[in-house]
Amino acid sequence: MVDGDWFEVRRFPHDVTLIREPHHGEDVKVYLIEGNRDVAILDTGTGTGDFPALVASLSDRRPRVLQTHAHWDHIGASHRFDDVLVHPAEAEGLRRGTPPERYIAAFSPEAVDSGRLPAGFDPSGGLPGREPTGWLEAGDRVDLGGRVLEVIHTPGHSPGGVSFLDRQARALFVGDLLYLGQMYLFFPNSDPAAFRDALARVAALADAIDTVYPAHGPTPLTFADLLAIRGAFEEVWAGRTPDREGALLGFDVAIHDFGRFSFLLPRGD
Repeated sequence: MVDGDWFEVRRFPHDVTLIREPHHGEDVKVYLIEGNRDVAILDTGTGTGDFPALVASLSDRRPRVLQTHAHWDHIGASHRFDDVLVHPAEAEGLRRGTPPERYIAAFSPEAVDSGRLPAGFDPSGGLPGREPTGWLEAGDRVDLGGRVLEVIHTPGHSPGGVSFLDRQARALFVGDLLYLGQMYLFFPNSDPAAFRDALARVAALADAIDTVYPAHGPTPLTFADLLAIRGAFEEVWAGRTPDREGALLGFDVAIHDFGRFSFLLPRGD
C-alpha cells in the first residue's frame, strides 16, 4: 500500500472507497466513487504522501477530482491531477493554493502525529494552486459512465460548498456541510443563513438517501443523523443561548454544543 502508515483505506458498498488521513487532527476523509469509465475523487486531502499513486492503486478508471470546496485540507493533491472541477465561488481558493506559513502551521506538533508523516514530507513550500478545468453548479450531473452524481449547492461553511447525490447508492456525500464534530460557521465567508437553507435542501431528499458520507468525523452517517443536525440548528436559529464562548483560529466564536456535534458561529450572531 502506498504510504500505508499515513493513509487508511476502507471499502464500502456500491464501489465507494474511503481514503482517510487519521494521523492529522483534521482526520480528513476522501471518497472514490467508481463508474464504468471514470472514478470520482471527492477532494484530495492534505497533500501529504503520494495520494495520486494511492488512487491509481485503488482504481484503474480515469480520475476526475470533484472538489466539495477549496479549503486547504481538501485540495492538497489537486494540482497533481489533470481534471479538477469546483464551484465557481471556490475557484480563487483553488487557484491560490496554500502559502508556506499556513501550510507549516497546519503540521505543527499539536496538529499532527509527526512520527507517522511519510519520509521526506516538507511543508515549507506550501501547496501549489490549481486552475479548475471545469465547474460544479447546482443541478449539474457528473456522468462517470453508468453512474451519475447530482450536484447540490450546499454553502454555509464556505460559499461554494457542494454535495453529491448518488441515487444509485442512495448516498449523499456532503463534504464539510455537516458531520459529527465541530462545524465551523465563523469564517469571514461563512454564512449561517445559507447553512440553514442548505440543511433544509438536503433534508428534503429523504426519499433518495439512506447513507451520508461526511469529510470529517465518524463515517458513514445515517439520514437520521442529518435530520438531528438540522433540527439542532433550527434551535440555534430560533435564539438558543450559546453554551460557551471562546477563541479559535484567531476568531471569537459562540459555541452551541449538542453532545455528538456542535456549531461554532461568530460571537454575537
